[in-house]
Amino acid sequence: MLLTKFTHACVRLEQDGRVLVIDPGVFSETAAALDGAQAVLITHEHPDHIDAPPVLAALAADPLLVLHAPAGVAASLRSAAPDQAGQVHDAAPGERFTAAGFAVQCFGGQHALIHPTVPMVANVGYLIDDDVYHPGDSLVVPDGVGVGTLLVPVHAPWSKVSEVVDFVVSVRAPRAFPIHDALLNENGLGFTEGHISRIGGAHGVVFRHLDPGQSVEL
Repeated sequence: MLLTKFTHACVRLEQDGRVLVIDPGVFSETAAALDGAQAVLITHEHPDHIDAPPVLAALAADPLLVLHAPAGVAASLRSAAPDQAGQVHDAAPGERFTAAGFAVQCFGGQHALIHPTVPMVANVGYLIDDDVYHPGDSLVVPDGVGVGTLLVPVHAPWSKVSEVVDFVVSVRAPRAFPIHDALLNENGLGFTEGHISRIGGAHGVVFRHLDPGQSVEL
């Protein structure tokens, strides 16, 4: 499986001509990420995880493209594009389905707390082919499964370094790569990734930095 990181939280998975894209948001190169995709997974409604106009355009351009998202996000997309309603599906914790030929399991339920005055929204984390776990905007450890490749939200308004490191240690995936990093400059990114690499490494996790556009074979 080939994993390509796009800016911030977006990743593209490719295998045997099949393409699955997760969280093409406004900080990401959405059109490039979606080129040739057969399926899209959205973790939650925030625009840094779904850039709605190009996503809707991609659905309209390809009637075989399907999208899975939490119910509220899916309903909004179906309302905005009734002609593509049949391509948009709800996703919820505990569900399993196949997207672009990849096996998908759903975990989580809600977005991490930003502040008590900020309303919670639904968030679904996705485990792909019993290997790649994208948690969206949460640090929910998937239960009852092993994770081979962890995508780590390294920085967010809702997290701190100790929580991110504890998440990495708790999941204990053999390998980990960064996501959710568009708000950090090079200094902040190096500081945070250094802690993840050092402490995660003591628990058997090999953390590797990926630049936007960089790919890795899993």
